[in-house]
Amino acid sequence: MIKHLGGRKLGRTTEHRRAMLRNMATSLILHERVRTTLSKAKELRPFTEKIITQAKHGKHQAVRSLIQNRVAVKKLFDVLAERYAKRPGGYIQILRLVNRVGDGATQGLVRLVQ
Repeated sequence: MIKHLGGRKLGRTTEHRRAMLRNMATSLILHERVRTTLSKAKELRPFTEKIITQAKHGKHQAVRSLIQNRVAVKKLFDVLAERYAKRPGGYIQILRLVNRVGDGATQGLVRLVQ
């Protein structure tokens, strides 16, 4: 029986994929928007939403193990956790953009909901 438990591999090894998601999540927290391909955006959403939920519940060690940037961690706990304190989820919005000129890849804008 097929369970379909895995996510997108994005043509990368596990270590590279995890590092890429951590870097993209850090950029999203710092800048509150990231432009990337649609498949990367769809993988980034649950990864980052779990981090924001952990910050809301005050789980410092869990967040620091995933986000290494001190400025991003500070913003996560001081600004974003307070902003989303009463929101039950759905902190991230993905907007489709025009295809990239070079290779025609579908682009998306990932941004934090105000």
